[in-house]
Amino acid sequence: MRWPSSLISALFLAAGLGACERSADYEHKAPPASNTAKPAATAAATSDVKPLVFDPKDVKSFKVLPAKFESDKNPITDDKVTLGRMLWYETRLSKNQELSCNSCHGLSTYGVDNKQFSSGHKGQLGGRNSPSAYNAGFHVAQFWDGRAATLEDQAKGPILNPVEMAMPDEKRVITTLKSIPDYVKLFKAAFPDDKEPITYDNMAKAIGAFERGLVTPSRFDKFLGGDDKALTAEEKAGFHKFISLGCPTCHTGVAVGGSTFQKLGLVKEYPGLKDNGRFDATKDEKDKFFFRVPSLRNVEKTFPYFHDGSLATLDETVTKMAWHQLGVEAKPEEVKSIVAFLKSLTGDLPTDYIKQPELPKSGPTTPKADPT
Repeated sequence: MRWPSSLISALFLAAGLGACERSADYEHKAPPASNTAKPAATAAATSDVKPLVFDPKDVKSFKVLPAKFESDKNPITDDKVTLGRMLWYETRLSKNQELSCNSCHGLSTYGVDNKQFSSGHKGQLGGRNSPSAYNAGFHVAQFWDGRAATLEDQAKGPILNPVEMAMPDEKRVITTLKSIPDYVKLFKAAFPDDKEPITYDNMAKAIGAFERGLVTPSRFDKFLGGDDKALTAEEKAGFHKFISLGCPTCHTGVAVGGSTFQKLGLVKEYPGLKDNGRFDATKDEKDKFFFRVPSLRNVEKTFPYFHDGSLATLDETVTKMAWHQLGVEAKPEEVKSIVAFLKSLTGDLPTDYIKQPELPKSGPTTPKADPT
């Protein structure tokens, strides 16, 4: 792929992206020069400024979203996706039959509920902000602490969590699904080689197969594909600033993040941090205050921010990240520029794919809602 010459001249990567490699005498770089003609006096004053040059290899650290996130262990089939879509919206997978996966990860609201903490069984609140379900197939692991290795593993957790969907055990889930005649048929179609198609693992595989198609391509993907006009001049300037400040140390790749774990407060201690992060899953002291780096795709829409949902705006979030992760006191104009770029990561929702289907009717032995 050949990069447009205008793209190559639009941006410049400052040396040393790594937070630990940043020089102590960091200088704020000027944004890319505008194509607008300048007055003679201004042009003369800046005639000695070198044009910004963008190195294509740095853009290549970001990747275009695939159509879906494939899995060798859980091959995607149409029948699995059809079943998984139904299970995603299925409230009978919760104890009181009022909550579904979509309750906390609303697909029409970019995979979140925009609450600091989501409401579960009997209105109980979880202790961490619900991350977006979109583009999660690329994440190194699931949950903020990475305790689930795959989407399929993650799908098993909330259903049995007493604070979330609160089903008492796997047996109740299987009993419920087997009591619904149409689900018996759908599981057989999705898992034709299994002697016993309706299992807890197969339920999770169907949900995972559906989630692997939750992809939101944006104008940024067109830009990565070589379309120089896909981003505005302001967004390109923000992308330049995003790179030169060192943000790709953590936020890179297909999901612009999500591929590593990082300590919150890497350079400057983060005040009042009570959540131990990944330590809760590994019990390894080295993992204290480490969290899975969030994807920045659709970040404009997935507020509030951080594991505790403590920040409401992107401006404040960018400012704090620059300081605590990079040791950079970002200027307001720099923050504004980066936020302009981040908004270009807002993708298109797959409206047909996520449309809620008509769910199967309960059978005569289907368990009733249990509010206890």
